[in-house]
Amino acid sequence: PNGAGKTTCFNLLSKFLTPTNGTIKYEGQDVTDLPPATIARKGMVRSFQISAVFGSMSVLENVRLSLQRRIHGRSFDFWRSVKCLHALEDDAVSLLEEVGLADFLHARAADLPYGRKRALEIATTLALDPQLLLLDEPLAGMGQEDIGRPSDLIKRVGQSRTVLMVEHNLSVVATLSDQITVLARGAVLAEGDYAAVSKNPAVIKAYIGEPHDTYD
Repeated sequence: PNGAGKTTCFNLLSKFLTPTNGTIKYEGQDVTDLPPATIARKGMVRSFQISAVFGSMSVLENVRLSLQRRIHGRSFDFWRSVKCLHALEDDAVSLLEEVGLADFLHARAADLPYGRKRALEIATTLALDPQLLLLDEPLAGMGQEDIGRPSDLIKRVGQSRTVLMVEHNLSVVATLSDQITVLARGAVLAEGDYAAVSKNPAVIKAYIGEPHDTYD
């Protein structure tokens, strides 16, 4: 349910919030006090509920920038010729094809409708080649006709890495999830596969509420 603490969990993992107690471990290492940029370089990369794209850049340039960080491994490449970036374009185009944006390569990111901005953010996130991918409602705002391709992509990339995703579309949850955790008021309410969790009385109560008595 809304307000259960899902985004707060993501903010703690990616260090946009600092925990008041306890520790956060990633790959066996205590990362509690590391800054967000260091967390990302270690392979834990997240997307946000609000699309985070560079609006003045083209769709292709957004993805190419993420690939540039992955391949060159450093940020200070401003003295290099722009021609060196052309080697990244095939990979960028391939990612954009996978999320259904092949027809928008040279469009300004700011001009995309909301659902396509979400697809672009998935592409830029995957371009960083994360080992732990945190997706906060990645399909929110997309029409039903647009969900299929990004959903299939998330399923494919989940074969070789861990994907932790917040999602309310139950058909997507049923299709993609191996393990489901339901939160309510900051606490774990239920865990398991979709068949078990979807029939859990506590989960049904949290989402729908309790039935009221009726009288003739």
